[in-house]
This record gives sequence, structure tokens and C-alpha cells, in this order.
Amino acid sequence: MGINFNPWRLLTGSVPQIQLNNRYSVPFGNNIGQDSFQNNSVERFFDEKYIQAMIEQNSELKNILSKNKIPVRLNMNELMELKHGHCKDSTEICAKIYKVLPQSLKSQVNIKDLKDGAMLHDFGKVLIPPEILNKHGKLTEEELKIMKLHSELGYQLLKNTGINNEVLSLVRNHHDNVNNKNFVPDINLQVLNLADRYSALTESRVYKRALTPQQALTIIHKDVEQGNVHPILYKALIEAVNNNPQSKMPLKSVSVSRV
Repeated sequence: MGINFNPWRLLTGSVPQIQLNNRYSVPFGNNIGQDSFQNNSVERFFDEKYIQAMIEQNSELKNILSKNKIPVRLNMNELMELKHGHCKDSTEICAKIYKVLPQSLKSQVNIKDLKDGAMLHDFGKVLIPPEILNKHGKLTEEELKIMKLHSELGYQLLKNTGINNEVLSLVRNHHDNVNNKNFVPDINLQVLNLADRYSALTESRVYKRALTPQQALTIIHKDVEQGNVHPILYKALIEAVNNNPQSKMPLKSVSVSRV
């Protein structure tokens, strides 16, 4: 005679070792990662099997890779470094900027979408060949073209996962308010772009040294003067940096970053 399943008994532990299946996950939808009892954090997508499934079900993504002669080769080491490094850092900076924004702007920010977009914004770099991504010297025009594809590749990878359109837009367009003068970014995208830029400048990469917070802010101030960064957001970034005790470092010469 079988056990009568009562979910409330699970709370007291009176029905031992009941599991729904081997993975403790019962999917109901057709989209990857959607409608399941799994952890709903976007970090679940940083998984090789997930990404392989994303590629298999997206013919448009395959066409983009083929057209640009990019091999279907997952750069998982780089992706995991991004997850625990630049993407995590960008997410934290977004949250700090949001915290000190004037209430009139803060009310226009969807902080969950912003943080999810920040964590996933460089997701497409998993398909950028490492010899381009971590090249020590200057990129050729063709290599730069491939590097810039990471935003679109990230969008294509994630668009069938059930992620909402706002987060997908952040992934797809997180460089467009700099590269496309006809594009008008919303507040979420402007905060992400600023956090991404600051994080990239202040971290060490194989082709550049890390800048101090003051050096990074000096470079970003030029973007403010050129109209690419809103002064209110820049002020919020300064406040966020000043609230970090580790930011008190001497100013030195500056250089550029490959973001």
C-alpha cells in the first residue's frame, strides 16, 4: 500500500526521502529553465548543458555564428570568471548606484531587472573565441567586429529561457547608448552601462592593468562632458565609490579598457 502524499508532512520530516525526481525539478513549460521548482536566480544559466540547449533550439544564433565564422565552442572558463568577477561586480555597483539615486529617478528603476541584466550582460562572451577575448595586443577590425557581437549573442542565447523583455533588452543593448547616437536608453540601461564601464576600468585583465577608482572616475567624467553619461548618474557613482573605504587611493596616469 503506497504512502498518501501530504505536502504539509514534509515540513515535519515525517515522510523521509520523498523526491519528485533525480534533480528535484519538475518542468512544466517548453522554454529552458521556465516553470520549474529549481532556483530561479539567473545564475542557473551559467551551466554548460543549459547553454548547449540554448544553442540547439536557436537557428538564428547558429546563422550568426556561421556568418561570422565563429566556431560553436563554449568558453566556460571565461564565463565562470565573469560570473564571479566582472558580472558580479557590475551587479553590486548597479545596486549601490540605485541606492543613492534621487527618489524621482529611483522610482523609475526596476532593481531586480537591473541586477539580473547586470549579471547576464556579458553572457554572450561564452561564444567569443578566447584568442580574441584575451588578446594581449590591439584587436583587428575583424576581431573587434566579433567582440562587439557578444551583446547580440547573449540576447540570442537567453531569449528562449523565459527571461522578461526588459532584462533581454539590457543584455542586448548595454553598449548602444555609447555606440549608437540615435539610441535613447532608459534609466535601467544607463545605470548598467555606467556600472559596466566603471567595473571594467577598475579590474585587471590580460591586456591591461587595473585603474584606481579615481582614475576610472576621471575617464568617465570625460563621458559626462561629451554627453554620454548623465551628471546625476555620475554623481551617484561618485557617492557609491566614496562609500567604499577601499576606494581611497592615489591618482595616477590613465589608460583605456576593452569593454
